[in-house]
Amino acid sequence: MIPEDVRSLAAQREKARADKDWAASDDLRDRISALGWVVRDSADGQVLAEAPPYPVLRSIRDVPERASTAVVGIVVDGWPDDVRTCVAALLEHSGVGVVLLENGLTDAGELVHELAQDSRVEELHVAQPAGWAEAHNALLRHSTADAHVLMDPSTVLVGDAIGPLLAQLGSYDAAGWRGVGVDDGWLSFHDVPAGEVEALLAYLVAVRREAALDVPLPAKARFYRNADLEWSFLLRDKGKRLIAVDVPVRQDRHRGYHDSDPAYRDKESKRTYDRFLAAFRGREDLRIT
Repeated sequence: MIPEDVRSLAAQREKARADKDWAASDDLRDRISALGWVVRDSADGQVLAEAPPYPVLRSIRDVPERASTAVVGIVVDGWPDDVRTCVAALLEHSGVGVVLLENGLTDAGELVHELAQDSRVEELHVAQPAGWAEAHNALLRHSTADAHVLMDPSTVLVGDAIGPLLAQLGSYDAAGWRGVGVDDGWLSFHDVPAGEVEALLAYLVAVRREAALDVPLPAKARFYRNADLEWSFLLRDKGKRLIAVDVPVRQDRHRGYHDSDPAYRDKESKRTYDRFLAAFRGREDLRIT
């Protein structure tokens, strides 16, 4: 049950947002927080939840910069069983640290906090969910490591996959598990063998932090699908080199594709691909043959 004083503040905040009084909205959010509740905004209005026993940041903009030595960054959108499997395998087969970013109020928050009791795991919790690119860019800025690894919870290590990827960053700017190439006509991509590639899929990608800060993930990409392809070509357009490496991993069910709202998934994916085509279609100088 939500206390009446919290309900009253939430109603005032909803009116402040309708009036575009953002200062009042932020002040009311803080007053709600002081009473032990967190609030996030959705297309259907405000969502209130009792504050958990760990700090929750307002938004992705509040993630501190250059505050972590963790190498691997994982954005957690829910599905706690997948996160537990992914992180357990990562810790078993790799000696690097990991930061878990709970992206919005999800059913995985308690698990993220539990996993963070291991000294190799750092937790971040954000009340207001961010888009795929915005969340990963925040993790890149959060890190102080020379290399950063983007990892999806559907990717499960069955051996040391991180070491071989990081080892390639002396010669390449990004190294990943799955490489793809553009088809004739630029309307689709196909898997390619290990070696230098036109694009990498972001199931598991290590990138030189300097290169990623020079060429951030595309800011307009809210959904992962096709955004990693767009980012790959943005990197290569700046002279960066990408390589695919055979590493010991398996991919479990990819929730981002299979369990997202199909209408949202397809709309955002098409937007990203249309943007990619507008920028790069016909750029044969970026092809690898």
